[in-house]
Parts: sequence; structure tokens; C-alpha cells
Amino acid sequence: MCLVCHSRKGKALTTVHAKGKTFAVIPKSAERGADAAARALETVLASLEDSKAEDIVTIDIAGKSALGDYMIVVSGRSNRHVMAISDHLLTDLKDDGLGTARVEGQEGGDWVLIDTGDIIVHVFRPEIREFYNIEKMWAAPDMDEETRH
Repeated sequence: MCLVCHSRKGKALTTVHAKGKTFAVIPKSAERGADAAARALETVLASLEDSKAEDIVTIDIAGKSALGDYMIVVSGRSNRHVMAISDHLLTDLKDDGLGTARVEGQEGGDWVLIDTGDIIVHVFRPEIREFYNIEKMWAAPDMDEETRH
């Protein structure tokens, strides 16, 4: 017998092989698709505004990437501000019932990546943000939209 446990987005997390009866019940989100992403986006933007995040840029990546529906890039004034923005956002996401996001870079405070599943948030110190320039990379025109000769 093979069971596949699913995360909120329906992706396989774990495969369990068992000879007996093994059942795993993981509740699925009542919200799906654009509604869930829009609700999460509202929560994220409100949290970032409340934390005094600077230069908030929202990039719609739905249909352009399988990573999620939105990418948000923001700046914090210092390592401490980056950490505070990130901590506040994670708390707000959890409090609004949007689950536990995956986090990278929280130790250093230069660049923290928070992945909610629908939304990817990059919180940078200004110098690091300028160096990587993620907004410019995502603003590049799609190959299909370019004029071909």
C-alpha cells in the first residue's frame, strides 16, 4: 500500500509504504487559486506596510513561472530592520491562517526569502537589493512577446 501525503498546494511531501491500513488525513485549504493568492497578497502587503518596509515592488508571475503567483521585493534599512520585517510577516501569515512559510537567510539579515507557496517575498538590505537587481531580471520581456525577424 502506498500513501502520498499532500501539502496545501497539492504537492507530494512524503510517500509512505505500509503493509497494513495506514491513513493520513491532511486538511486541504478551502480557498484555491486566484482567491487564495489574492487573500495572501493582501496580508503580505499589509504586513510589509505595517513594518515600514521600503520600496515595495509587486511582480505578477502567474503564468510566467511555476514558483508562485506573485513575487514581492522590499528593502529594510538595516540587518535588524530586515529581520524585523521578516519576523512580523511570518507572524501575520500564521495569524491569518496562511500556514507556515518556508524561510531562507534569516540568520544574516542581508537577504531573507519567504515562500508562502503563492507568494515569494524577498526582503533585502538596500545594497544587496541593488547588487542582485531581481526586479530587472523579472521585468525582461518574454521570448514569445518579442518581435521576430
